[in-house]
Amino acid sequence: MSRWGIVLGQPRGKKSALTPTQLRAFAAIVRFGSVRKAAADLGVSEAAVSAHVGQLRKELGDRLFTPTAAGLAFTPGGLRLASRSAELLGLQDRTILEVSRAGSGRRFLRVAASSLFAEHSAPGLLELFAGRAKDLDVELSVYNPREFSSLLVTRAVDVAIGPPVPDCDESLVYQPFLKFEVVMVVAPDHALSSVTPTLGQLRDATWLLGPSAAGSIGLIPGILRRIQVPEQHEQIFQSHAAALEEAKRGKGVALAPSFAVGRDIAHGDLARVTQPAIPTGGTWGALSLTGAGAHPAAAELTRFVTTPRATQAMLRGAGVTAGRFRPSVHVTLWS
Repeated sequence: MSRWGIVLGQPRGKKSALTPTQLRAFAAIVRFGSVRKAAADLGVSEAAVSAHVGQLRKELGDRLFTPTAAGLAFTPGGLRLASRSAELLGLQDRTILEVSRAGSGRRFLRVAASSLFAEHSAPGLLELFAGRAKDLDVELSVYNPREFSSLLVTRAVDVAIGPPVPDCDESLVYQPFLKFEVVMVVAPDHALSSVTPTLGQLRDATWLLGPSAAGSIGLIPGILRRIQVPEQHEQIFQSHAAALEEAKRGKGVALAPSFAVGRDIAHGDLARVTQPAIPTGGTWGALSLTGAGAHPAAAELTRFVTTPRATQAMLRGAGVTAGRFRPSVHVTLWS
């Protein structure tokens, strides 16, 4: 564990040094809502966590939180420390990583993406972007878009790409860069391939879905809500490509960006299902910090995604996979 401290000014000239170990203990309590669960996550005893909290209380002159029947009740100071501790720890991790990378003359960019964008468009985009700068390493992680704001504010990632996120932190800016269409597809011999189905018929069908269907933000969850597909009719696969393969076998209805299935439809491997009442248009954009907190490489990527070359790379569709990434792009999948 690093041995640096954070010095905070206090009245009468007193200074308080908060260690990363203390902040990690407090951040874990905030995340899990109990000392016991925080200790289990950190792999230490409850007494150790309590000792760290006791030191924070002494140094800051604040109770931070008190136990109640409903859980932990945080003081105003405790809530402020909760926000700052996550931000400071994220900044520490980022600084350590950037210093180690800088020592070898390299920069590092962490990109969070929604599962639909990560699977269908991120490979082509990041392969092209990373290839432009030989000193840049890019890490792509898949997250629920609801986590984008907190990931950026705590410096866990540098830029997040996906659908518009409601109620963003005021320190963030969202720049849309690509409009796309999601289509319903089935096997050519499926019962829905030759008709314009009613919402009831779609509701009764078996739906073959990728990870994006498990979230609540984005076009695909919106389509499922519009149709009111029962949960028992949904089959969610580890990838959107796997869901499409099952659709080709006649197992049900799948959803995909139109550019990703255009060739399959043209070759007769899939057939498009049309229902005018279903929304089909979606938007992807880049969410990042503004002002002094903005990551230079993130700002560079945000500018790059609006160029014609970037658009062409993103629309290559299923022909570009993670396996074709350059070595400088690292892919981390999160459940």
